[in-house]
Amino acid sequence: MRAAIEGGHGFSAGLDGVRPAELPDGIFEVLSGGTTGAPKRIWRRDGSWMLSFALNAKRFGIGPGTRVSVLGDMRHSLGLYAVMEGAHLGAHVSLLGGMVPRRQAAELMGEEVLYATPSQLRPVLAAGGARGLRHVIVGGGALDADLRAGLLQCFPGAEVTAFYGASETSFVTMTDADTPQGSVGRAYGVAELLVDDAGEVWVRGPYVAERYADGPLRREGDWVSAGEIGRLDAGGYLYLEGRRDRALRVAERWVHPEAVEAVLLAQPGVFQAAVLPVADAARGQALVAVIEGSAEVEALLAACRTALDAGAVPRRVLRHPEFPMTAAGKPDLAALTLWLELQ
Repeated sequence: MRAAIEGGHGFSAGLDGVRPAELPDGIFEVLSGGTTGAPKRIWRRDGSWMLSFALNAKRFGIGPGTRVSVLGDMRHSLGLYAVMEGAHLGAHVSLLGGMVPRRQAAELMGEEVLYATPSQLRPVLAAGGARGLRHVIVGGGALDADLRAGLLQCFPGAEVTAFYGASETSFVTMTDADTPQGSVGRAYGVAELLVDDAGEVWVRGPYVAERYADGPLRREGDWVSAGEIGRLDAGGYLYLEGRRDRALRVAERWVHPEAVEAVLLAQPGVFQAAVLPVADAARGQALVAVIEGSAEVEALLAACRTALDAGAVPRRVLRHPEFPMTAAGKPDLAALTLWLELQ
């Protein structure tokens, strides 16, 4: 990455790492999370991230010598963003992706700022906390109340901030001290939010990407959508229900698997969870949950029956021996679907 920048070249962050690439002036390429399939290649301009660097420097006290850690790597946009932000602001950046959770916890001793996804954080909490962190910045998935409480316990003195964003949009919202439970916060910086009549979330502003490498983003004029469904309250706080392309029709009702996953992940002994559809003669589709952890299946099903409508309760809960994750630190739904077909 440094060689590409110093040589005035574009660069691409891909599955094979960061490398120079022939791209238009001021453009670099990142990958989407690739949760449901092959990651998408996204082109964005330098300035779309540099505007965020200044905001986050003030918000999180990142500057020369600040010790910043990243639980992922630079193959996808969250890890790449954190590294570029730290380098731009003169911070000392440590990449902890690929280490076992106990080693990651040890490496965090004395660090100040941490960027990570919820899926990357849960194993680290199970391995033990660390003192010294001032800020834990969580993106790439829902930060539930139990995970927040665990972070505050394991990283005493740290402020936990969650943001919602996508590789296509960068930061969309960020939480603050007044954010209600269940919300992902209010609009970030000068970003603007809109929820249409179908519940789809749209954003516009200077942080959004230019396009996909092979075609345009999903746009309506200046507004861009990454496919999330949600709502805005009177105070401007955004609440997400799930992705439009993951919504499932079960017994004549729409179900968002993310809501079921949130219930499972809130239970003791569950480190990872994914909810997937299977064919059902009576309902059209039914749900199967796949977890990593030691929680008892009957306890998990009971929790789902208490918290969810009957149609959203998984038919089965399976335990995966080696829960697959994408390089972006999210459950690999494509790999899990293939595994489920063999069960």
